[in-house]
Amino acid sequence: MSGVSNWLATRWLALPGFAHSTVFILALTLVLIVCVAYLTLWERKLIGWMQLRRGPNRVRLFGIPHTEYIGQPFADVVKLLIKEIVTPARSNKVLFRLAPAITLIPAFAAWAVIPIAPRFAIANVDAGLLYILSLTSMGVYGVILAGWASNSKYAFLGAMRSGAQIVAYEIAMGFALVGVLMASGSLNLGTIVDHQRGAPFHWNLVWLFPLFMVYFIAGVAETNRAPFDVAEGESEIVAGFHVEYSGMGFALFFLAEYANMILISALTSIFFLGGWLSPLDGYLPAGSAIRHVPLLGLVLGDGTHWLAAKIFFLLCVFLWLRATFPRYRYDQIMRLGWKVLIPITIVWIAVEGILIWFRVGPWRV
Repeated sequence: MSGVSNWLATRWLALPGFAHSTVFILALTLVLIVCVAYLTLWERKLIGWMQLRRGPNRVRLFGIPHTEYIGQPFADVVKLLIKEIVTPARSNKVLFRLAPAITLIPAFAAWAVIPIAPRFAIANVDAGLLYILSLTSMGVYGVILAGWASNSKYAFLGAMRSGAQIVAYEIAMGFALVGVLMASGSLNLGTIVDHQRGAPFHWNLVWLFPLFMVYFIAGVAETNRAPFDVAEGESEIVAGFHVEYSGMGFALFFLAEYANMILISALTSIFFLGGWLSPLDGYLPAGSAIRHVPLLGLVLGDGTHWLAAKIFFLLCVFLWLRATFPRYRYDQIMRLGWKVLIPITIVWIAVEGILIWFRVGPWRV
């Protein structure tokens, strides 16, 4: 067995760099697609438990016993694949079909610069933060194109509402990341994580807690999740910008929402919660089995499991918010974005600048 492993390792190292990148891209994309599919199931089950009901509990995984409800995501995919795709007669057919892809692709492309383990990212670029900012702002184009290309007043009004909301909260997110840049002194996401090395007290969460709250709240609004889902308020605007979509066209918007939830959770973990760093650093010896997972460490490096755990926790917070808070009015959403979150970020950036100037806290050296 060891001989086979050595042969595979030798062959793998002999491959050119672009082959390694291609394999990692395909593997990461496959993992993300599966996670998006099963996040829809986890949402229905978790909210069901919160509301004292069962949620999905019928569909087995390919008929295998004791896998009730696990096959639900596959059933949903099959249902959406066989549904008829209806294109409005007077719509701009090219843009109508292109809009869902413009919404979904940035949510996957952003993972190219996200470090999922120490010294590992598909593209370890020094301007990774700028790359993230540019891609996360691309989603609004898909939303606006979907509403405009549908040639429907309902869809267009929904797109305008959603576009205004995304722009408002994108500004707050950008200012929050300015604070992260000031704290770490680098645009490289791996360096941002390394700057938080040590016990959890060294994480950006401690000294940038207001920016953490602003970033996560803005992320919830950016993904059009409850309680900020006025773009899909069925009682008000008949499902918003994607009202004319059906079948896989609607499914792509649906999947983009969940893919963006995973992306926002990953970015929040990296910027404020130490990324792959263990919360047990400084409390357990370096070789502790709790801190290291041998299989993941062999493939990617130690710490990937901690990043996954932090992402999962933040995703559960996304779902908890949906089960707890009622939907805000649109004027309340815009007031929160422009008059509360943006001023908070500006004030705390000024406070952070003062702390850096006087070398207080983590900046004292």
